[in-house]
Amino acid sequence: MRVLVTGGAGYIGSHTVVALANAGHEPVIVDNFRNAKPAVVDRLAALLGAPPPVHRFDLTDREATEALFTEQRIDAVIHFAGLKAVGESVEQPLDYYGNNIGSTLSLLAAMQGHGVRRFVFSSSATVYGGSAPVPMREDFPTTAANPYGWSKAMIEQILRDVALTDERWRVAVLRYFNPCGAHPSGTIGEDPHGIPNNLMPFIAQVAAGRRPQLRIFGGDYPTPDGTAIRDYIHVEDLAAGHIAALDCLDGLSDRLRVWNLGTGRGTSVLDVLHAFERACGRELPHEIVDRRPGDVAMSYADVSRATAELGWRAEHGIDRICVDHWRWQSANPDGYPT
Repeated sequence: MRVLVTGGAGYIGSHTVVALANAGHEPVIVDNFRNAKPAVVDRLAALLGAPPPVHRFDLTDREATEALFTEQRIDAVIHFAGLKAVGESVEQPLDYYGNNIGSTLSLLAAMQGHGVRRFVFSSSATVYGGSAPVPMREDFPTTAANPYGWSKAMIEQILRDVALTDERWRVAVLRYFNPCGAHPSGTIGEDPHGIPNNLMPFIAQVAAGRRPQLRIFGGDYPTPDGTAIRDYIHVEDLAAGHIAALDCLDGLSDRLRVWNLGTGRGTSVLDVLHAFERACGRELPHEIVDRRPGDVAMSYADVSRATAELGWRAEHGIDRICVDHWRWQSANPDGYPT
C-alpha cells in the first residue's frame, strides 16, 4: 500500500516509515517539522537507500491537505502528527486542541472526499486517566487529566462517529504506553526539543553529559523500590505494531478497533536507571525528590487483545531498549544536526 505517514519525520513516525518500507509498503511523509528536524530525512534515505517522498506543510491547512490527496494516490493513513507535551498542553490548551483536533479533522475530510478509508491513529494510554487499575484494558472508560490527553480522547470519539457514517471505514486506534529506544543502527532516535519530558531521553542526556543528574520524582510509592512503575516499549516494537494493525484493517469485522501497544510488564524508574547504567558502563548521578502532582504509582498495559488479534507482541526488554537508546545518544550526543 501507499501509506501517508503524518508526522513521519518525528520519533515514532520515522521508525514506522522504515518498518513500512521493510514490509514492502510505500511510505509518503507529511510533516511541518515543528517537532522534527529536516536531517531526519537524510537519515531515512541512508537506511532505505533513497529518500522517501516528503511534503512539508501543516495539516491544519485544509487546502494543502486536500491538494495532497488530489495529487497523490493514497491507500491508507497512519496519523502521528500532533503536539504531545503534557505540561505544555496545560499552559497552551487552545494550541493543543486547535492543532491536534484541527489537523485530524482536515485529514479525515480529505480522506473521505477521496475515498481513502483505512486509518491508523496514534493514541495514548493517557486516555485511561489517573485512576485506572492495572493492567489497563481497552474496554476501560476513557478520560484524561490534561488537554493533551483530552485531545486524544476527543479524536478517538471523532473517529468512532466518522466510522459510523460509512461501513467501508476501517480504523485502528493504537494506545501507546512509554515508547523509548532507537533504531539498532543508531541512525535515528529520539531527539526532544528542550528539556525532555520523558524518563529515557533524560537519562540518556545525563549519560551523554548534557545534564548534570537525573531527578527521580517520588521514592515513596507503594511499589517494590518506592519509585513509579511504567510500561516501556521499544520504538521498533511499536513500529511493528503499526504494520500489524495496518495489515489487518481490511479483515476487520468492526469499523473501529482499539489496541494497547505495550509490553504488559511494569518497570520502575530505578530499574530503568540501572539498566541504562549497564548499557553505558557507569553509574549515573541521580537524586530522589518529591512526587510530581498527578503522577500515578503504576501504569502498564494488558496487551492480550493485540497478541490475539494482531499476532503482535513486544520482543525487546528494558536492557535492549537501553542499549539501543545509548547507541543513538552516544553517536548523536546533541541529537540531529540542525
